[in-house]
Amino acid sequence: MLLVGLPLLAGCEGDYRPRAVGPEGEITVVMDSSYWTSAPGEALRANVAPWVETLPVSERSFQLRHLELTDERTYERIQDLKNVIIAAPLSDSTNETSFLRRRLSGEAEQAILKGQTAVVPKPNLWRRSQRIYYIAASNPEALAETFQARGTEIQDTFTEATLQRMNQNMYEDARRSALEDTLLQRHDFAVNVQSDFQIAVDTTTGSEGFVWLRRLLAQTRREFLVYYAEDVSPDQITPEWIYNTRDSLTRRHLRGNVQGFAKIDYRRPLKTEQRSFLDRYAYDSRGLWYMVAPLDGNNDLQAIGGGGPFVNYTFYDQATDRVYMLDGSIFAPDNDKLDLLRQMEVMARTFRTAEDERSPDVSSTADR
Repeated sequence: MLLVGLPLLAGCEGDYRPRAVGPEGEITVVMDSSYWTSAPGEALRANVAPWVETLPVSERSFQLRHLELTDERTYERIQDLKNVIIAAPLSDSTNETSFLRRRLSGEAEQAILKGQTAVVPKPNLWRRSQRIYYIAASNPEALAETFQARGTEIQDTFTEATLQRMNQNMYEDARRSALEDTLLQRHDFAVNVQSDFQIAVDTTTGSEGFVWLRRLLAQTRREFLVYYAEDVSPDQITPEWIYNTRDSLTRRHLRGNVQGFAKIDYRRPLKTEQRSFLDRYAYDSRGLWYMVAPLDGNNDLQAIGGGGPFVNYTFYDQATDRVYMLDGSIFAPDNDKLDLLRQMEVMARTFRTAEDERSPDVSSTADR
């Protein structure tokens, strides 16, 4: 496979072209309709934009919009968009195939026709903050196999580009810098805080600390929790420890009416993966929470309405010898959930410790 790797959104400094436009959660797929409705399109949908099950109603990780290169006007529209895949088998004579052939060297074209495939990222091709992919294979079957083999990789780069753009949009206006400084001074960590977030709880007990930031709007509610412990060994961190700790924290702090509190909904899909997060080994957990209250006279709990998705990052920070838990959750009954949840991911990615602030070698998304 010919895989050309390039920086995601690099090269924007001194670039005065307009920014790319379009919804953050959308990828435009430029592909002949005969392939979009057959195996290549099916493989793309399954692997580049799979269903996210850890939401109240499953959504694809990206909404997919299909276009064909029918005329110059369509080509001009594509050049404005944030996320684009242009894909075709070179064995055909479609407009998309001709487009890719004109952009491949003769040597690359021959290699593809002999069985190799090309997955070529083209960041900022026509506009700033843009993510474009050229994907070519010898025939439709090979194109479908390419999406099966590289789909997750392609999805990850679209996700990374999306979170970077959202970071710019979320924090280009006023931030609560004084609050961030307070967090650093009091707890030796900080996250970027948008102007309409407020501190609901800020407490330390012995070797533990807990901060609850919240943003309350008319139709939505966003909660961001940071918990740290200095007496927890990294060996203790397991998915079960994460779930139990989260439930314990929300039972103490995220309380509602009629003595209710927020709890993980174990009746619904719950997913935890190990991954790198801000150059640390972390657990990435996702699922649903809901409000519960004790039944009279026993320890059973009953649902009392309200709930939504959450994303949780738990990791050990060697420099501070602390275990950190960063948790973002949303309540937005009449809104799309995935975009709001991504905002919580962006906020988590701005996390930095006082040690990070002092180290010139640590790069954070905080100021990207």
